[in-house]
Amino acid sequence: MSHFFDYHLPDRLIAQHPAGRRDESRLLVVRRTTGELEHHVFRDLPDLLAPGDLLVLNDTKVLPARVVGRREATGGKWEGLFLRATEEGLWELLAQTRGYPRDGEAFAVEPGPFRLILRGRTPDRHWLMDPDPPGTPDDLLARFGQIPLPPYIRKGREEPADRERYQTVFARVAGSVAAPTAGLHFTPELLARLAANGIETARVTLHVGLGTFAPVKADDPAAHAIHREWCDVSQRTVDAVRACRARGGKVVAVGTTAARALESAARPDGLKPYRGDTGLYVYPPFDFRAVDALVTNFHLPRTTLLLLVGALAGDDLLRRAYDEAIRREYRFYSYGDAMVVL
Repeated sequence: MSHFFDYHLPDRLIAQHPAGRRDESRLLVVRRTTGELEHHVFRDLPDLLAPGDLLVLNDTKVLPARVVGRREATGGKWEGLFLRATEEGLWELLAQTRGYPRDGEAFAVEPGPFRLILRGRTPDRHWLMDPDPPGTPDDLLARFGQIPLPPYIRKGREEPADRERYQTVFARVAGSVAAPTAGLHFTPELLARLAANGIETARVTLHVGLGTFAPVKADDPAAHAIHREWCDVSQRTVDAVRACRARGGKVVAVGTTAARALESAARPDGLKPYRGDTGLYVYPPFDFRAVDALVTNFHLPRTTLLLLVGALAGDDLLRRAYDEAIRREYRFYSYGDAMVVL
């Protein structure tokens, strides 16, 4: 396989809980120019960047998109994951239960009182459901939904602390079904220290979809059909990137989602504001037009996220970095440690 996107990880290194403090996570520094690997903690980040650099954060907010309950007709268990609301106000869910429910069947959400009524299915077999009582997904899910943890964290079972810790401190625009995990390490105090060191921040929004975890099944990554996600890169952020470049600073994307949003807005003649779906697929070789460096977590094997990091770091260096992280027993995936590719 020509690209580094498969590796073996011992189960014990999959983080089941976040670090005691967000910025106490370990941080592996990967230097592209020298190939050096350095070991730090995340709160060292202000000392690893230079005055004039720009951190670009993804301010998406994770919806409590998981709903569980029972079928009113049979009492059988069911669960679903909210994906989006249609123009008609129906909820599109990835859902499962035993048997084949019929249109019109009601599904109680626990704890209620709240129910969803099946109205049909999409071509890819997602359920289309009517909320009862009606309301916005933000309001109803905040009351009746659960945080949609990935299955590798406690088999998706939510604990009280997850409401806060599976959300960045700068989350603002609701719409994701998974956290932009590189941002989970930031605290208000760390952001203040970055600003005091002359390191600016800007925001993009990219709503992380379920497809972010989809494995690349083809041996040739180019044959993979990537998922689409909604993003927004504002004129204000475009101006911040241009100003950073003009003063000789580095544009540092916080997470693969921020990198994907920025590169979706990049054009041959520079960065432009962009708002809408992106189907951009970043894998080696790739000519980055907007991003100079990347803060990121450690990603699952055979995923497009790992390919994006490899496109920036280079396959050989990324392979060495992951081998070193496993050898030093870094904590992996959503609640795990971080790396910065400089």
